[in-house]
Amino acid sequence: MADKNTPLIAFVGLGSMGLGMAKNLLKHGHKVTGVDPSAPARDAFTAAGGTIAATPAAAAAAADVVITAVVNAQQVETVLYGEGGAVAKLRKGGLVMQCATVPPAFAKSLGERLAKSGHELLDAPMSGGRARAESGELTFMASGPAKAFASAESILAATSAKVFRLGDAPGVGSLVKTVNQLLAGVHIATAAEAMALAAKAGADTRAVYEVISASAGNSWMFGNRVPHMLDDDYSPLSAVEIFVKDLGLVLDTGHEHRLPLPMAAAAHQLFLAAAGAGWGRLDDAAVVKVYEQAGDFKVSSPKK
Repeated sequence: MADKNTPLIAFVGLGSMGLGMAKNLLKHGHKVTGVDPSAPARDAFTAAGGTIAATPAAAAAAADVVITAVVNAQQVETVLYGEGGAVAKLRKGGLVMQCATVPPAFAKSLGERLAKSGHELLDAPMSGGRARAESGELTFMASGPAKAFASAESILAATSAKVFRLGDAPGVGSLVKTVNQLLAGVHIATAAEAMALAAKAGADTRAVYEVISASAGNSWMFGNRVPHMLDDDYSPLSAVEIFVKDLGLVLDTGHEHRLPLPMAAAAHQLFLAAAGAGWGRLDDAAVVKVYEQAGDFKVSSPKK
């Protein structure tokens, strides 16, 4: 077993955010073995000094911590318990740090299952996108036992700007991330709607962006995503399909607690429309294309 300050890490999911996170761990002196089905992702990680394993089990066999930075609960389940899954090979007392956006009930159940096999869970969904993953400034909404936080201390220090400790019960971190995704998805959808109205009615959309950015209607998502719309650049930083999934989780959680979530439902329909039109793999700001197509106009505007 490695020194607790430099745990050996199996990192599963070298995608949009995972790769930046894993690279920062390498920069801070951790030994990290990565797993990903994408050859370009594997090549990028080895070029940064990382090691690659063929399966999560192979990576976990020599690890103290398994980090899952995958897309959804189904992938987490496969990574941990499927064929070649990590849990069977992770040492007793080892930590699973779960960073994907998953249903709170799944995270709670996962914590119970891992406890039965002698493992810890840090329920630690992350926020910040690719840019903050690369700069090591992610926000983690984390819950789990004190021992789990202690085991992940050096990992969190290397990859985050903020860590919110939300208690010792797995599932709470995922619940807070679900609330965040409700707001994030609705803010992107309403930013698109606002800019669509401005464009359709004949306003200078770049001027509108500047005004709103200095006014009460601004939001973090407005400031971050509207430039993509103005530049007509939908290179995927976070894809439309992510919010089809995440707002779906939001609505499922509302169903579970018998709470109506009409704003989230409307935003979800907009992202579904964008995905159905073939824009699912574009940046999530491409949700504005639903309005553009309906009204035969463009929000984009030449830079001055």
